[in-house]
Parts: sequence; C-alpha cells; structure tokens
Amino acid sequence: MSVSIQHISKSFGTQQVLNDVCLDIPSGQIVGLLGPNGAGKSTLMKILIGLWSADKGTVQAPDRIGYLPENNPLYDEMYVVEYLRFMAGLTSKAKRVNDQMVNDLIERVGLTAERHKHIRDLSKGYRQRVGLAQAMLGNPELLILDEPTTGLDPNQLVEIRSLIRDVATNCQQTTGNGQRPTIILSTHIMQEVHEMCDRVVILNHGQIKANELIGNIHDLEELFHQMTK
Repeated sequence: MSVSIQHISKSFGTQQVLNDVCLDIPSGQIVGLLGPNGAGKSTLMKILIGLWSADKGTVQAPDRIGYLPENNPLYDEMYVVEYLRFMAGLTSKAKRVNDQMVNDLIERVGLTAERHKHIRDLSKGYRQRVGLAQAMLGNPELLILDEPTTGLDPNQLVEIRSLIRDVATNCQQTTGNGQRPTIILSTHIMQEVHEMCDRVVILNHGQIKANELIGNIHDLEELFHQMTK
C-alpha cells in the first residue's frame, strides 16, 4: 500500500471533523476524494502531509509527498523559473540537479513560453501549472491535489485535467523506484472523478461512506447522493 490510514480522528474544540477514518490506497492509483463542504477532506489531506496531527489513529505514507493546496500560494513577484529554482533548492542542494529538475518540469507542464514571466502576470490556469510543477519537485511518491481545477474556465479545466492524467501515466514521471506516483485528488466535480480516477472515496460527516473502484460504480452521482444524505 502507498497510504494506510487507520482509525484517524480529529476534532477542533467541540467539533469532530474526522471520526475513526480507515483507508488503504494501493501504490500508483488515482483516488478521487468526494464529499460536501465540511466533510473533512481538507483536514484528512493536511494530516497526510504532516501539517496537522491526528487526535487518534495512525498514518503510514511515503516520505516524498507533493501537495497542491486549494488556494495555491505563490510568490507573485518572482519569475516562473526563479520561483521553481528557489523551491527546488529546498528539495535538493545540488544546483545542477535543481536546474535540470526545473527545466524538465517546465517543459512537462507546458510553461516553456512563460518561464521568464512574473507569476503575477499569469492566468489562473498557468498559475495552477506552476503550483503543480512545484508539487512535483523531487519526484513525489504521493501527490495530493486539493481542488486543482477550482475557478478555471472550460479550456483551462480541460488542460489541467489532461496534465494531471499525464502525470499519472507518463513513464518519465516515476518515483525513483520505477513506479507511478499515487495521486489523491479532492474535487466537487464528479465528471472529473469519472475521467481521471481509478477509485472514488466519499467522505461525509468525517466518515468514509464509500470506497469503490470506478469500474464497479454504475451511477456515481446517485451513489454520492445516497452517501451524503
């Protein structure tokens, strides 16, 4: 398993956000994490990346994790290539490795023409590309994407979905051990899960209500409504 979550609970004051969550995710899968607002999706992801600790339970996850938060924080005054080199420097101290890593990622995510632009001058779609490139620095074994297509126009949405699929399937983006990265994709868009994911996990009121392979689901929208009543 790439990720093993066992009996995780988390509360903030008197509000219990996660309640005895158990989830195993095989290596290399793309998992769509669905749930209404307040279901606990972001909390679960922040526990996975180590930003927050759980009150109870255990988490086993790879050491190398890439994370794209919903509100993509970028240094607007920096150039694209400058920003990614700076972030790569936090991953590796070898300048030659950093430069090669950054150049490869800029090409892979389609930022070649924008590499010397200020981030503040980029469209939302291109800013998401920068954020995705940052999350991919260091060849993560686990890639966590929190609402990566929120606020995109239809063309940008198609482009980012295609880019994420490429990350999952392109053999050049390996984890260093020859395996594809595992991807957890939080979204409100069921079509996105149908198009991109191998498995869907539905979270509601801090508990997992469904955990199914996409191929085994006849009607995802109906399942979602049943599990989130």
